[in-house]
Amino acid sequence: MPATPAWPPKSAPRLFVPGPLAEGAGVALDGPQAHYLGKVMRTGTGDAVILCDDLTGEWLATVEAVGKRDLGLRVERQLRRREAVPDLWLCPALLKKDRFDLVLEKATELGVAAIRPVLTRRCVADKLNAERARAIVTEAAEQCARTALPALAEPVRLDALLRDWPEGRTLFFADENGGEPTPRAFTAHPGPAALLVGPEGGFDDTERTAIRAHPAAVPIALGPRILRGETASIAALGLWMALCGDWV
Repeated sequence: MPATPAWPPKSAPRLFVPGPLAEGAGVALDGPQAHYLGKVMRTGTGDAVILCDDLTGEWLATVEAVGKRDLGLRVERQLRRREAVPDLWLCPALLKKDRFDLVLEKATELGVAAIRPVLTRRCVADKLNAERARAIVTEAAEQCARTALPALAEPVRLDALLRDWPEGRTLFFADENGGEPTPRAFTAHPGPAALLVGPEGGFDDTERTAIRAHPAAVPIALGPRILRGETASIAALGLWMALCGDWV
């Protein structure tokens, strides 16, 4: 007797949609999402789609109607609750577009709670297309089956970030001039935390002095080599998740 195929199939498309979702709710899609399901994925009536709302979790939905420019679904049942997210922020200095896209994508995959871009004196870029950044973050979460999106903030200048820093959150400062060995620093400060990573040219002396003078700052060293901004962000995030996050 043949085995009953898994339902929903692992190949079912996955999308983040506005919520909250609930059993029996109807979901109407248009624009790029409807085009993706109807034209790219060739989704038809009765097909399964996985929906996430970044509030309640992951839901199985079934396609009810496919139009030329829109698509209707019916939510069937909840598959997973929204995942617990480690309390870690990434505060990366803005980089050139393709490199910062990589930071957004990998930070989402690694599971940060928030991404708070920073403007420094040596930043090559000084603006962030919020809509494009949100699309990159959302697509990364969809592709790796996450049920939560990182909070994505508008870029702020470094002095404003330091001035408004919340009490009780450690600010790990990736300083190319050296600091505590990263594993020791991370395990010594296991509470709410953030990683501050500089731009292509690094922080200047005035910025470095201001960061080190901040009571929440803990300078860390990411090994004996100078790393690019995107590499430093990804390496530090992976190490924090392994020592203090949900890889443990």
